[in-house]
Amino acid sequence: MSSDRIVSLVPSVTDTLARVGVADRVIGVTTYCTHGAPDAAERVGGTKNPDVQRIIALRPDLVITNTEENRPEDIQRLRDAGLTVEETYPRTVADAAKMTRRLGELVDATDVATTLADAVDAAIEEARAAAPTTRVMSLTLVWRKPWMGLGPGTYASDLLWTCGFGNVLSGYEADYPKLETGLAFGADVVLLPSEPYVFEDKDLEPVRELAGDVATRFVDGELLTWHGPRTADGLRTFSALAVELAAGIAG
Repeated sequence: MSSDRIVSLVPSVTDTLARVGVADRVIGVTTYCTHGAPDAAERVGGTKNPDVQRIIALRPDLVITNTEENRPEDIQRLRDAGLTVEETYPRTVADAAKMTRRLGELVDATDVATTLADAVDAAIEEARAAAPTTRVMSLTLVWRKPWMGLGPGTYASDLLWTCGFGNVLSGYEADYPKLETGLAFGADVVLLPSEPYVFEDKDLEPVRELAGDVATRFVDGELLTWHGPRTADGLRTFSALAVELAAGIAG
């Protein structure tokens, strides 16, 4: 199956399409597609507020969306307009490998996509083998004002779990629960990603007020949350971090 005109409403998918060699077919992307988007691609708005009429006017053969990042009403409007819409929703690192293979099928780039997906599968096994015996309990924050953390049912939480981290918010049902200052989280470390909220040094004191006197680490949000070929790098990075932190705790 080949698609010559593609619109991607998912930054990590835009990155994946470039890595499988079909960036030249991408004619529309969001303002947040910072990796892999060709200069000629039209910017069609944000992930939460795409200009649906502009997308329809581009007459794409394929629109790629994501259940979490895009609103269901926008996805439905694109389908109602007769467009072919692929809705992605990887919840685990294994899902990221499957999604990469699926995208390869959709854009007639199965060989490259399979190689990239195989690398993700290999990285999963390597991370599991290297994981410390005792999990490093982590509180991963994703937003401030209000405070929000990484819940257990998310792709990023599964990536961390695979690498040897435990999620102190595992008892929450929400994917990104709101948090209150003063709760006893019981974390060994607070992870502070660079997206969607960009945590910086100025946030460290408020983080301490939220979580107590716990070690903090700034981490690459793209490696934590962007699913696809970038998953393999994410697994290697957070696997090494889990091993490092576990050694410090044990020592």
